[in-house]
Amino acid sequence: MTETLTNTHLFGILLTLGLYYGCLWLRKRLQKNYINPLLISAFLIIIILTQVQIPYEHYTKGANFIHAFLGPVTVVLALPLYRQRKLLVQHKFSILGGIFSGVAASFISVIVLCRVFHLNEILERSLIPHSVTTPIGIAVSNSLEAIEGITVISIIITGLLGASIAKILYRILRITHPIAKGLTLGTSAHVLGTTKAIEMGETEGAVSSLAIGVAAITTVIMVTVLQVWGLY
Repeated sequence: MTETLTNTHLFGILLTLGLYYGCLWLRKRLQKNYINPLLISAFLIIIILTQVQIPYEHYTKGANFIHAFLGPVTVVLALPLYRQRKLLVQHKFSILGGIFSGVAASFISVIVLCRVFHLNEILERSLIPHSVTTPIGIAVSNSLEAIEGITVISIIITGLLGASIAKILYRILRITHPIAKGLTLGTSAHVLGTTKAIEMGETEGAVSSLAIGVAAITTVIMVTVLQVWGLY
């Protein structure tokens, strides 16, 4: 009976949306910003699937419908980008410099930490695209002959973590400029970070949207250069 109920497209959709909006309602009810609906609902889904022993394939039948909206949602992020185009042109050099620095820091941190903790090369390759949006990350992972599953998990964790701790870090580091906020979220936490940036303001959302695309292109170029040099 349980298998019949879960082996439908509706199960994955209802479970995902139900838990997410339930956590969202809880955050508004308790007025606690540290209650992250995306992070908590993801963990709850994992717990439910493992404890009730529901096959992951059953869940993905419906979840894939939600995943299909990732591309269109990314395109929609171009709207605040268009509205703030004059401001972006005005600060173009600062923005591009920040994105390139962020991508370089992402590469270096992965390589250094993997070497420090003696992780094998395949794991290092899988973690390289952890800060770019999922479709680009998967393509980069495949080009590096890495493990696609690990790449996807690292991208999700990076996005969730970045969106969750952004406000705390801004307060600690006293970062107040909207362009700096959007730049860091888009470069390091891709689409999930951009959703948080949009909550902060239209300027933050516009810069973050731009950072997603430029960071993805920069990552692809850097990986290609490393492959040409024979480092990967």
